[in-house]
Amino acid sequence: MAENNGTYLIRGASILGAGAEDLLISDGVIAARGAAAATHKDANGATVIEAAGLVVLPGMVDVHTHLREPGREDAETVETGTRAAALGGFTAVHAMANSNPVADTAGVVEQVHSLGRAAGWVDVRPVGAVTVGLAGEQLAELGAMADSRAQVRMFSDDGLCVHDPVLMRRALEYVKAFDGVVAQHAQEPRLTAGAQMNEGAVSAVLGLTGWPAVAEESIIARDVLLAQHVNSRLHVCHVSTAGSVEIIRWAKERGINVTAEVTPHHLLLTDDLVRSYNPVYKVNPPLRTDADVQALRAGLADGTIDVVGTDHAPHPSEHKECEWAQAAMGMTGLETALSVVQHSMIETGLMTWADFARVTSTAAAQIGRMTDQGRPLDAGEPANIVLVDPAARWTVDPAKMATMGRNSPFAGLELPGKVVATFYKGHPTVLDGKLNTPYREPSAAGAS
Repeated sequence: MAENNGTYLIRGASILGAGAEDLLISDGVIAARGAAAATHKDANGATVIEAAGLVVLPGMVDVHTHLREPGREDAETVETGTRAAALGGFTAVHAMANSNPVADTAGVVEQVHSLGRAAGWVDVRPVGAVTVGLAGEQLAELGAMADSRAQVRMFSDDGLCVHDPVLMRRALEYVKAFDGVVAQHAQEPRLTAGAQMNEGAVSAVLGLTGWPAVAEESIIARDVLLAQHVNSRLHVCHVSTAGSVEIIRWAKERGINVTAEVTPHHLLLTDDLVRSYNPVYKVNPPLRTDADVQALRAGLADGTIDVVGTDHAPHPSEHKECEWAQAAMGMTGLETALSVVQHSMIETGLMTWADFARVTSTAAAQIGRMTDQGRPLDAGEPANIVLVDPAARWTVDPAKMATMGRNSPFAGLELPGKVVATFYKGHPTVLDGKLNTPYREPSAAGAS
């Protein structure tokens, strides 16, 4: 499908999985919807995309992505990671701070932001570190990062827990000044020393040091009370246990300003897979039990868990193709997220496509305070959208992915749903299921 002057008529797509309508995209926005699309003045000469049987959704927004750059370009770069994001149906990602150097200053977050703009595949929003060097000893330059060109609103030491309650309280108090949010990696380090997998029946059989659910749940319980005490925003990263869901539900019932995410892999995979000793299944937090998986699905369906965050964590092959105890923790997820959530939540009847849009886009944009993402699919709104073929089936092959990471836990699985097109600011970054061209700011048009 050839690219034209930036005007596209999407014909007969199912809007959020409901009725079929036309959408006209022009000048970076949805110019018209429904019957008005074909008769709009900009429709003449538009590239037509026949979309019968396809679902149109707001572009996905990931609150939890590891792009690794700067410093860890052997695992991923902003360019490769955002290509993967576009192919996965994303139009925005939040890049976690555990790069090298750590994104704990205005200079580093501005570098990541600039790399994202230069790549042009999705909107890259840097996440600032909560503490200097992720060391958990003193607060990073939160205000300077918030005031920088990157306009950081989410802060996290992800990969490590802000385990000092006094420091966590100070961070929650500080971000109130600019409506920021602290995204906590809930893991009490003294309860997880040497832990290799979920603590339970399987770890007992395998003889691997267990990672108890209470290590996550105790931090969440503490932090929701701290957030209530200082009246600030708390976001809980990668919730993985049934107990965590209950604590967050309790907090929300009391009006505490907490949001939470779940990863696609925690919605589908269980610790029973660790019996294979394949390090592709080693992740932080660890894969849990089937009872936890069912509780996470229920929590996402009923709104206790607000969003899906991929926790896309690419690693060089040598960090995964080794003994279990020496392997790095993490899984890739940007290019499989849509399909795994469709399989786990929509095909099971727990959610509709409209619900999918809420947990993968609208709520995520709100958490990150993004005003131009996760918007309604109405005339005049920014054209950050994705077209999905829900009937398609495909088999996951990590070697064919755009991410540099080959550590997908879904390798060889047949999954439903394929991204047909992704539009970022009205520009098709993906067409016919393949990368097209990146978005370029109008002022840079024609620049080499």
